[in-house]
Amino acid sequence: MPRGLKLSVQDATQDARLPSRTTLRRWIVAALRRPAEVTLRFVGTAEGRRLNRDYRGRDYATNVLTFAYGEHPALAGDIVVCVPVAKREAAQRGITLYRHCAHLIVHGTLHMQGHDHEQDQEAERMEALETRIMKALGYPNPHDSPAPAR
Repeated sequence: MPRGLKLSVQDATQDARLPSRTTLRRWIVAALRRPAEVTLRFVGTAEGRRLNRDYRGRDYATNVLTFAYGEHPALAGDIVVCVPVAKREAAQRGITLYRHCAHLIVHGTLHMQGHDHEQDQEAERMEALETRIMKALGYPNPHDSPAPAR
C-alpha cells in the first residue's frame, strides 16, 4: 500500500447515496502502487458527456474518465464518475451502485497509472488486476456480472 494519497472529492450531483470519503480512499489505495494526488469527481450526464466529447471525441456520457497529469514528485490525476451512467449500468447488471462504483474507481485508478484496455492482451491484464483488487476489497469478480444491455 503506498503512502501519501492526497484525495479531493467533488460531488457535482449532490447525491447523498455516494460512498463515504473513507470508503473512496480505501478503494483508491487498494489500486495504487505509488503516492498520488487524486481528485475524484462525481458528475451528472451533461458534464460527463461534455468531458467525454471534449477530451476523447466521443459525444456521449461514459461511466468513468481518467485524466493523468504526471508522476513527479507524485502521480497526479482526476477520476470522473458519471453517476447517472453508473446507476443505469448497476441496475442493468443487477448489482448495487456501491459495488459498481468500487469497480469504476479501481478501474480509473489503474488508468491513471498507465494501464489500458485498447488491445486484447492489455485488456486481459487489466481485467485480471481489477479482479484481484476487487477480491482483496471483498467484492466478487466485476467481470462475471452480466454486461449492460445496449
